[in-house]
Amino acid sequence: MTWQPELDELRRRRELAGQMGGPEKVRRQHDAGRLTVRERIAALLDDGSFAEIGALAGKAEYDSGGELTSFMAANFVTGTGRIDGRKVVVGADDFTIRGGAADAAIAGKQIYAEQLANQLRLPIVRLVEGTGGGGSVKSLEQTGHTYVPVNPGWDYVVDNLSVVPVVAAGLGPVAGLGAARLCAAHLSIMVSGTAQLFVAGPPVVKSGVGEDVDKEALGGHRVHAGNGAIDLIAASEAAAFGLIRRFLSYLPRSAYCLPPVTESADPVTRRDEALLSAVPRDRRKPYRIREILAAVLDAGSLFEVQRYGGSILTALARLDGHPVGVVAGDPYIAGGCMTAEGADALIRFADLCSTFHLPVVTFTDQPGLLIGTRAEQRATIRHGVRAISAVYHASVPAAEIIVRRVFGVGGAGLVNRHGLVRRWAWPSTDWGSLPVEGGIEAAYRADLEAAEDPAALLADIRARLDAVRSPFRTAERFGIEEIIDPRDTRPLLCDWVRDAYAVLPVAPGRPSFGTRP
Repeated sequence: MTWQPELDELRRRRELAGQMGGPEKVRRQHDAGRLTVRERIAALLDDGSFAEIGALAGKAEYDSGGELTSFMAANFVTGTGRIDGRKVVVGADDFTIRGGAADAAIAGKQIYAEQLANQLRLPIVRLVEGTGGGGSVKSLEQTGHTYVPVNPGWDYVVDNLSVVPVVAAGLGPVAGLGAARLCAAHLSIMVSGTAQLFVAGPPVVKSGVGEDVDKEALGGHRVHAGNGAIDLIAASEAAAFGLIRRFLSYLPRSAYCLPPVTESADPVTRRDEALLSAVPRDRRKPYRIREILAAVLDAGSLFEVQRYGGSILTALARLDGHPVGVVAGDPYIAGGCMTAEGADALIRFADLCSTFHLPVVTFTDQPGLLIGTRAEQRATIRHGVRAISAVYHASVPAAEIIVRRVFGVGGAGLVNRHGLVRRWAWPSTDWGSLPVEGGIEAAYRADLEAAEDPAALLADIRARLDAVRSPFRTAERFGIEEIIDPRDTRPLLCDWVRDAYAVLPVAPGRPSFGTRP
């Protein structure tokens, strides 16, 4: 006597689970341009590495003799696998079964996935499609009762942000608790054309507030590309999986580990001649910050992680193979000023770097917080102050390359200038409480009004102030530690990053504050 009959039954049930919602539902999923849950997991993970947990959970029916007559798997698939050899937890919705809405087992499997990642300190990847929450109104009749809502597993969902890397991808219509699970991540991705994100779908919106809109108009990628709900927009599911793999490559397994250092083929002594003329002498002319970053950081390593920040670029990159966080101003957007969106991106990025012990390099060209009626209506000052607070809360080593402008509250708070920040300034730098051009007429109004030739006096004042604003005057007072040849930036930063990693904690751990989504 052996246990082979039970093993045969086990195999049969797993095969039934592998059929998902059945051939017709699978066909509809493919016709909509979307992969099935199991195709997604196979495409994301290293070949053959997925070890499923809970495949037998679902809804079963039996005949009078106790024999199984039908089985419908739970519409949430979870387990562990590997991405580039590194172990992760994956939790994925199955839209072919009840549109990804909750069933008798989905809540338990979701909770287990979050708990597994938390307790084993493994990165977690959520592949989200559907509501993933309390089910439809129809389920009330089936259960015979209502309930006081609770977000299942959210004690772990929230805590995981301070413990392990969390990545979520919206791969189809995502609403309700599913939408919340998508946003509660260090990196959230949405696939254009096939994914939509909303608190409630079109039927509920029409009934609740009278708006008659389709899914794309309500929550498509054009709605969310710049509002901060989603970090990145991917052109396809394959592209989304590529972004997930790349993001995780910069991060440690958990907050209890240090970032992974790799070999770099890019010489640390590389000095790019283009940097000598990268910043125009005309202060009113913008320049391409990404070209500067490419000339300094390890070749091909720049990976932007919050594309909604606009004037504030936030990215992961490497210096001599060492992962670092990068913050930079983009003068082509809002003149480089800190906007409400840019401040929000900076908050999330500062938390990310602090949680996972990533030293931060800031390329500063910051004319200050955005001004004007629209900026005041957006409460830009409040967002800016929150961003400055996040920067000051960060406890990782920091370096700063002052590329051009540092003005006002925004410029002062882009890095923690009360801490020890390794700083270098380029000859193109210009700083102060406010730009000279914006304050001459106010400061010298009486003199200009009394002058016989106001234009000549104004020109003379500007010439005198141009001499005073020279960065060499600041260096004379040790207001800036070093002014450097821009071509020396990479060698200096590659030397700094080794020192930065040397002072990272020997026994790292979670941040002193809860990381915010």
